[in-house]
Amino acid sequence: MQVEYEAALQRALDAGADVLKQGGSAMDAIQASIVLLENDPHFNAGRGAAFTRDGANELDAAIMDGATRAAGSVAGLTRIRNPVTLARRVMTDSPHVLLSGAGAEAFAATQGAETVDPAWFAIPERRRQLDELLARGGGAFDVDMKYGTVGAVARDVHGHLAAATSTGGVTGKRWGRIGDSPLIGAGTFADDRACAVSCTGSGEQFIRVGVAHEIAARIRLAGEDAATAADAALAEVRALGGTGGVIVVTPAGEALWRFTTPGMYRARATSAGLREVALYGEGEGGGEA
Repeated sequence: MQVEYEAALQRALDAGADVLKQGGSAMDAIQASIVLLENDPHFNAGRGAAFTRDGANELDAAIMDGATRAAGSVAGLTRIRNPVTLARRVMTDSPHVLLSGAGAEAFAATQGAETVDPAWFAIPERRRQLDELLARGGGAFDVDMKYGTVGAVARDVHGHLAAATSTGGVTGKRWGRIGDSPLIGAGTFADDRACAVSCTGSGEQFIRVGVAHEIAARIRLAGEDAATAADAALAEVRALGGTGGVIVVTPAGEALWRFTTPGMYRARATSAGLREVALYGEGEGGGEA
């Protein structure tokens, strides 16, 4: 199983890196990577999304352009094959930033977005996870968030940054719960003056800290390096009882991750030739893009 995850991460890494090698934009690179991950049932985004308590799959995604700070996000989708693609359409073809539920899907229809039967998102392993959780009874839900929100950050040859995140949420969520992933400044943020960030982890705590923007603000306003800023933001999350991780890229090309969990499935490629795919290990890592 680990080999399958590593291969999937490598494919997503290659997709984004190929765009950048050809002089493409950071926005195009991260979208290419995320689409592959949304289509892969190993991850909790798109196909393979977690089940809600009611047995449905609800999808969220966000994307942000660091050059302009334009952003788009969607929440509570049930029929859109690639939520990150629709999030970008919200950014480019609507006057809004965040659309949800039936309204988001009505907008998708005006954009010709690819739709699928909701059953396409459902896979037996995610159903098993829900059944296991419901067997515990009460108001249980998956507070450990173990199942694979996906994200990407990039810097292109023009020095511009971008970030995107896509998720199926958390197993057993109720009442239209929305986590940090589609919330600009919480789970996703990009600003050419500071960094691009994508987050995964305990969504409620990441929202309360505003992790992605917190990291960018520490870099831009307090002059902290990216690693220090990321560690400080994750410490705030931990103080509130949460865990998780972040991937970060800076205008200078520093590409790093930080996490407070036993592992975080991750990959990176830099113009200096560094290529790395990892699943577990220490929560620190840095390199020049």
